[in-house]
Amino acid sequence: MIRKLMQGNEACAEGAMKAGVDFFAGYPITPSTEIAEILSRRLPQAGGKFIQMEDEIASISAIIGASLTGFKTLTATSGPGFSLKQESIGFAIMTEIPCVIINVQRLGPSTGAPTLTSQGDVMQARWGTHGEHTIITLCPASVEEVYYLTIMAFNFSERFRTPVILLLDETIGHLRESIDLEKYDHIKILNRQKPWVSPDKYLPYATEAGEPPPMAPFGEGYRYHVTGLVHDESGFPCTGNHAAIDKLLKRLNNKIIAYLDEITLYQEVKTEDAEHLVIAYGAAARSAASAVALLRREGVRAGLLQLQTIWPFPEKLIYQKSLGKKTVLVPEMNLGQYAGEIKKVLKDKTLLVPISQIDGQLLQPRKIMAHLKGEEKHA
Repeated sequence: MIRKLMQGNEACAEGAMKAGVDFFAGYPITPSTEIAEILSRRLPQAGGKFIQMEDEIASISAIIGASLTGFKTLTATSGPGFSLKQESIGFAIMTEIPCVIINVQRLGPSTGAPTLTSQGDVMQARWGTHGEHTIITLCPASVEEVYYLTIMAFNFSERFRTPVILLLDETIGHLRESIDLEKYDHIKILNRQKPWVSPDKYLPYATEAGEPPPMAPFGEGYRYHVTGLVHDESGFPCTGNHAAIDKLLKRLNNKIIAYLDEITLYQEVKTEDAEHLVIAYGAAARSAASAVALLRREGVRAGLLQLQTIWPFPEKLIYQKSLGKKTVLVPEMNLGQYAGEIKKVLKDKTLLVPISQIDGQLLQPRKIMAHLKGEEKHA
């Protein structure tokens, strides 16, 4: 066992190194800057490349370009920078370019409060870029989970040939905890699937049985067209071919939705006999876990479903875990962004108890307990 005291942002950088990242482009922004600072040292030591770009749009454009040449790529930012990246995230979805985007959330809108915590970018992670698309978003609740989910973000990105978002909040990014680095050595690191056909027969977007298409790195003899326009299997635009458009957009969504069970990561605490279910993610899940433990001491049968994958939305899981419950509490450091999605799938809509907080402070366990007891005015 190798235990090390780490900050969340440091664990993110180390998880990326474990996953095989070899190219980082970014721009300093609170509260994510430590990720870039650490990788500016670690990457060159391992033969990788680090570059500070002039802004956030250039940063994500750089990692998209580097990914096309075969690199595993990463960028890190916070709310305002995440907003600037959205158009290029859509480009990476359409062109199926693997990359990982870290967003350490801070209080907004606009410049907001750069050093205060928030979970205000949940819906932006899902719908920030335009068009009908599916995105994978992971959300850690501890420093150890940051390390683990960073590795999984890279694996999912390579496995499904897609951008993946790792959504931290400031509390988790700047928290320090002792973690066991060897605990996740068993995870197989996935690398990019290259084509098995010769360059003259290669179609960059041809698939078999719905699997993501193999991806040839630029510079290895494979020449193909990359465009953000709708395109056919050759990569060339097909804006006049409605059947081809329908096929492409459905495939881009289905290649992720079809593997929802594989992508959905979560933890449970005392849900087997729970009468009251708390569903939470990120730092709010830490408070929820404490609230559940305290409620159990008082004889209240509470349980926690902690979501590590928040997008694609785990509708089936939430529906099943909510059956038979007296209440479903959803604590968030926003005005109920995820609670609204959960309400849509509950058999009994009146079960939902949304718990919101947007003052830049960590939501406390006593607030969750007070809502369950009907004492929220005193929380």
